[in-house]
Amino acid sequence: MQQKSILITGCSSGIGLDAARTLKARGWRVFATCRKAADSARLVAEGLESFVLDYADETSIAAAVAEVLTRTGGTLDALFNNGAHACPGAVEDLPRGALREIFEVNLFGYHDLTRRVIPVMRAQGHGRIINCSSVLGLVGMTWRGAYVATKFAMEGLTDVLRLEMRGTGIDLVLIEPGPITTKIRENAIPHFEKWIDWEKSARRDQYAALRDRLYTSKGPDKFELPPSAVTAKLIHALQIPRPKARYFVTTPTYVSDLLRRVLPTRALDWVLAWG
Repeated sequence: MQQKSILITGCSSGIGLDAARTLKARGWRVFATCRKAADSARLVAEGLESFVLDYADETSIAAAVAEVLTRTGGTLDALFNNGAHACPGAVEDLPRGALREIFEVNLFGYHDLTRRVIPVMRAQGHGRIINCSSVLGLVGMTWRGAYVATKFAMEGLTDVLRLEMRGTGIDLVLIEPGPITTKIRENAIPHFEKWIDWEKSARRDQYAALRDRLYTSKGPDKFELPPSAVTAKLIHALQIPRPKARYFVTTPTYVSDLLRRVLPTRALDWVLAWG
């Protein structure tokens, strides 16, 4: 039986790294890409096939896909779009450049990479494209507007692409994690410092809580699960003959989906405002 192959992005840590290690251990040929060359070198040293793929760089995306196809002889069974970053701050304090930067990575990069692998999957008659969304692709929460916007957009784009791929043998799947143990908060700090002029904000006093959350480690969030919880859903979505359109991970995702369907908008706003 031919070894199945998967391209995974954002593998320097967290969800991507756990998925890469676990799938390799289960017999998959894993291409574990990272944004930085140093991280890829570290993964190569531990026995993974790794090279650079930076969602913000079209040339990098094209080169990574070409590298995969060279190594496999022109095939690819699955893609797991995973890498992303956050830019915390009040929506009124987000300059245009902040939104442009986060959309380049969290949405446009996903879309670019997906478009490049679809012809390969069409030609071979099968493929799985799995996008890592978030509970914040279902509901919005304060201070997370930029990230929420990218995930809401990804949900819509993926839903339409799933409809359009009917009959091609290519399945589109969304995985929706809630709080997972990753470095997303730590990695958000440079974006916050680059784009949010909180000292001049009308909400200056309210930023104290956000800055404390960003800069002070207080242990796991309530209901937080390890990256392996996402990997378990990924494996299911890869192996089942007819995958679901969405897979939820963590209690907050299940609860948020229920509340958004049963509560009036104002009532849902009240619940979300209190976190």
